Amino acid sequence: MPLRFGLFVIGDEILSGKRSDRHLHRVIELLSARGLHLRWTQYLPDEWATLIEAFRRSFAGEDVVFSCGGIGSTPDDHTRQAVAAALGRELVLHPEAAALIAARAAQLGQPDMTTPENRQRLTMAEFPQGARIIANPYNGIAGFALERHHFFPGFPAMAWPMLEAVLDAEYRGHFNSEPVAERSLLVFGTPESALVPLMLQLEREFPGVRTFSLPSLGDGQDGRIARRHIELGVKGPPDKIDAAFEALRRAAQQSGLEHSSS
Repeated sequence: MPLRFGLFVIGDEILSGKRSDRHLHRVIELLSARGLHLRWTQYLPDEWATLIEAFRRSFAGEDVVFSCGGIGSTPDDHTRQAVAAALGRELVLHPEAAALIAARAAQLGQPDMTTPENRQRLTMAEFPQGARIIANPYNGIAGFALERHHFFPGFPAMAWPMLEAVLDAEYRGHFNSEPVAERSLLVFGTPESALVPLMLQLEREFPGVRTFSLPSLGDGQDGRIARRHIELGVKGPPDKIDAAFEALRRAAQQSGLEHSSS
């Protein structure tokens, strides 16, 4: 079975609107460039109990999970601790991650790791027992991974290169394992509900192909034509899409639907 990919974006600042999430769009891009697809995403607060519940559920499944945020050293960063609690493991100092933090501190002119500031920095090398580290090319302070879960900082400049490296190192064998193509047309002057029978008919006729409809109010906000319309299409295995689309186009024409290419 093709791998399923999911994404957690963690941080009160996202849910409060202080910052806008940039991870979702970029993760979709990184996956799509490799013929992979994001199946779900969830936004989570910096809240201990909520994080534990989410991680328990995701670790019980088989999805590959990327998580961005909450692995810092401040009191509102709970991701490392919540993962440990969800798995019933201890937080332990990872020696390689600790060495990387010491090297970073030395670069900053603070080589004494016994100072309060550096002792606090070292907490970012405390991971659930059994974790493996994920290299951080931005500042050397590592993320971590357990099973098919991968945990990155919330900063895009750090998280995105780390995530891309994980994809290329650990999941290359799955690239383009589930190719998907899609084609669509625009339908005018027809309510979406009236298109449902046609959509169901196409899915019965072409197993493995899914239909979709995307209404537009015609206000130009989606960058398309300024007229109310519905993008109606098919997506699925590339070897079935042309035939499914031709059946869609022919059915639209026979039904007298006003339509044009998308």
